[in-house]
Amino acid sequence: MSLALGGVFPDQAIRQMIERKEICSVYPVESDQIQPASLDCRLGETAYRVRTSFLAGKDSTVKERLERYCMHKVDLTNGAVLEKGCVYVVPLLERLNLPEFVNGVANAKSSTGRLDLLVRLVTDRSVEFDRIVDGYRGPVYAEICPKSFSVLAKKGIRLNQIRFRRGESSVTDRELAELNTASPIVDGEADISDGLGFSVDLSSCENGIVGYCAKRHAGVIDLSKKYYYDSMDFFTAVEAPEGKLILDPGSFYILISREEVAIPPGLAAEMVPYLAMAGEFRVHYAGFFDPGFGYSKIGDQKSRSVLEVRCHEVPFLLEHRQTVGRLRFERMLAEPAALYGSNKLGSSYQGQKLALSKHFRR
Repeated sequence: MSLALGGVFPDQAIRQMIERKEICSVYPVESDQIQPASLDCRLGETAYRVRTSFLAGKDSTVKERLERYCMHKVDLTNGAVLEKGCVYVVPLLERLNLPEFVNGVANAKSSTGRLDLLVRLVTDRSVEFDRIVDGYRGPVYAEICPKSFSVLAKKGIRLNQIRFRRGESSVTDRELAELNTASPIVDGEADISDGLGFSVDLSSCENGIVGYCAKRHAGVIDLSKKYYYDSMDFFTAVEAPEGKLILDPGSFYILISREEVAIPPGLAAEMVPYLAMAGEFRVHYAGFFDPGFGYSKIGDQKSRSVLEVRCHEVPFLLEHRQTVGRLRFERMLAEPAALYGSNKLGSSYQGQKLALSKHFRR
């Protein structure tokens, strides 16, 4: 396998990391945990209910912090409810023994973000969430805070994922423009400045629905169930007369991008929030795009981005075509053996339009 000097590890490189015990677990890593450019992480058997979110800090371990801030333990072996508005820390089944030149970055999985589950990775002696320093050796943890719905979680459930990187992986705006010219990454005109800008689609679609807003007093969602729940038990359909939507403070919305994107095999992308100066809202928790998302060799596959939006502090007017976020691209060390959307992976959101998480009936 020929690797570039710097970039994100593809699936075949992640398998080699597992073989070398750089990624290890008492429970063998399952083949379907390996995605084109990331590794799905599994919850362990215990959730620690803590009274505050925290980072370990340069001089502490997560275990030391838990001894101080843990309120009680929750056994996840056979499943347990994680309550809305509470904070939990769960040791993951995976452990890392990274080489000194390899680091990692984590994010919530797409289905996790669409449930308004705040999930962030924490490591020993960390000063940032979702960042794993070069050469880290030790346990990894998930901090979980259900924001809109209480959830039933069980040992082995996968809520977040890690990408492993070596060297400089960022794609510059100039490189991105050249790539887009050679093989369009986005339909129509590309807004390239500190990544690829994308806007919200508030035009009328089927039945006038442009998105969904989470209900404030819904039931519990079992994270192990797929295509099971009636969406209207948990969400309210949203319309936007004249392409305008007033976001309610504290509410959680599922919207969709106006642009369609295609992530080619040699790139991965991460959705990042737009400038805070542009409004009191953010496109949040999940936001990683594997190589192959929306991609087809014949060029007609592109997929839209589902936007997980939360408004803060004051009501905010969102308008059709308003820029809400950017995609920042990273190069891969090598093209993955299996792209997102391939038959091997059973990818849930290829070719998506406006869609809730896979826990709801389509």
